[in-house]
Amino acid sequence: MVRYCDFSVPVGYEVIKKDVAFCDIETKQARRKSSTTKNELFRKLIAQAASNHVLFDFVLADNWFGSKANMAYIHNDLQKSFIIGIKSNRTLALSKNNVNNGRYTKVSELELEENMAHTVYLKGLDFPVRLLKKIFKNENGSTGVLYLVSNDMTSSAERLYEVYQKRWRIEEYHKSIKQNASLNKSPTRTVKTQSNHIFAAIIAYCKLEMMKIKTKLNHFAIKYKLILRANQIAMQELKNMAR
Repeated sequence: MVRYCDFSVPVGYEVIKKDVAFCDIETKQARRKSSTTKNELFRKLIAQAASNHVLFDFVLADNWFGSKANMAYIHNDLQKSFIIGIKSNRTLALSKNNVNNGRYTKVSELELEENMAHTVYLKGLDFPVRLLKKIFKNENGSTGVLYLVSNDMTSSAERLYEVYQKRWRIEEYHKSIKQNASLNKSPTRTVKTQSNHIFAAIIAYCKLEMMKIKTKLNHFAIKYKLILRANQIAMQELKNMAR
């Protein structure tokens, strides 16, 4: 997904094909999985966007896609900036000298000051990154810690976190395409019809996004307005038929 100001649209997707059969050791049940990993697909979709000349400055992702291969690909091959979440058990060195001597520390063991960008060396990467820590409260009152790394060595921690917040739009996309474009309400059974339904739902989302800019209403408000108008017309027609 790419975002320009308040306009966000998907620029690539792929229907997952579980083409490898295997046996789950714990359950001893036959299962299937894709021969393409999520990180391979991540890099493929970014490469496709770059090949299609989609304009972007940053690649944003959560720690699901925080592999060193992804970071190296964005930094070395695409020569783009990234801001990516990492897990608390990732190991890093605080200086080049520590890297040369193999002295690495887990992120969770560092006493990092919040809202400050620290230059570190993630194990397995041949270039430095900025590390920042953000503490937040969950809805249930518990406290969580977010660790972000970026190859942008000039921006402040505040700026990096501000940019990373734009990633939240992908969560809104998942919610809207399900509830407003009926992605999860498909009666289809075959691969072809399911693929067609997914494509149609994405197109519907894009149209809602364009209507959002024009009407200054969010997707849910647009859907409510359409349903309300449709119900009013249906009720009027029902009254006409009853005369």
